[in-house]
Amino acid sequence: MPALPSSFEQRERRFALALLAPALLLLLLITTAPLVYLLWASVQRLDMSMPWMSGFAGWGNYAKMGGDPRFWNALVLTLVYTGSTVVLQVLVGLSLALLVLQIPKGQAAFRVAAILPIVLAPVVVGLFWRTLVLAPDFGLVDLVTRSLGLGSHNWLGDPQLALISVIAIHTWQWTPFAFLVLLATLATLPPDVFEAARLDRAGAWQRFRYITLPLIRPAIVMVIILRTMTALSAFAAIFAATGGGPGSSTEILNLYAYRTSFTELNIGYGASLATVLLAITLAVSYLLFRRRRGLA
Repeated sequence: MPALPSSFEQRERRFALALLAPALLLLLLITTAPLVYLLWASVQRLDMSMPWMSGFAGWGNYAKMGGDPRFWNALVLTLVYTGSTVVLQVLVGLSLALLVLQIPKGQAAFRVAAILPIVLAPVVVGLFWRTLVLAPDFGLVDLVTRSLGLGSHNWLGDPQLALISVIAIHTWQWTPFAFLVLLATLATLPPDVFEAARLDRAGAWQRFRYITLPLIRPAIVMVIILRTMTALSAFAAIFAATGGGPGSSTEILNLYAYRTSFTELNIGYGASLATVLLAITLAVSYLLFRRRRGLA
C-alpha cells in the first residue's frame, strides 16, 4: 500500500511532462535553433551576391567590424538612441505618475489612455508618426511649428532631425509603460511615512529625494532594465518611419544588420552584427540585473 502514492505521483509527473513536452519542443525549435544558426552563420562567408566565395570565415567577420565606419556609426547611434529613450521614459513617466497621483478621481481614465500607445504595433506607430504627425507641411507637428512662426521642417528627411524624431516616436509609445509601473508603485507607498515627514517640516523636494525616490528605486531599475532591452533591439517603428535613413542617420545596429543581410545579401556579416548586438544586450541586462539585486 505505501507504494501506491509513489506510483500515483510518478504517473502524475509523466502526464504533466507529456502535456508540457510539445510546448517545450516548439519553444526549442523557434528560439534555440535560430540562435544556433545565427552563431554558425556569423563565422561563415555567406554573401548571396557572390555565392562562389562562400566558406568558413572564422573570426574574419568580427575582425572586419574594427575597420567598418558604418558599424561604429550604428553602434554610437544605438547607444544614443537607447540612452535617450530610456532616460526620457523614466523622467516623463515618473513626472506624470507623481502628477496623476494627486488626481485620485481621474486615475482610471489616465490608466486607460496610457495603455493605447503600448498596444499599438510598432509598425503602426511608425507609419502613424510618418504620415500624420511628422509629415512636412500638413503634419501635426508642422502645423504647430508654423503657427508659432518656426516654419516647416522635414522631420524624417533631415539627417539632423531624423534621429530626434525616432527618439520621440519610441518615447511616445513606451513612456506609458513607465508611467503605469511607477504609478502603481507610488500608490503602494505608506502614507504615514510622508505624514511624519510633513510634521517634521520636510519640504516637497526633501520628501521626494529622501523618502519617495529610495522607496521606488527598485521599480525604476526594473523599468530601466525592460526598456533598455527593448530599445537595444528596436526595429519596426524606425524601419516604418525612416527605413534607417536618410542615409545612415537613424541606422542603429539592428537596422544595419537587417540591411546588410537582406538588402546587401551579406548574410554572414549581417549575422555577426546581430551576434554583437545580442552580446551587448545580454551584457547590459546582466549588469542592470546585478544592480537591481544590490538595491533589493
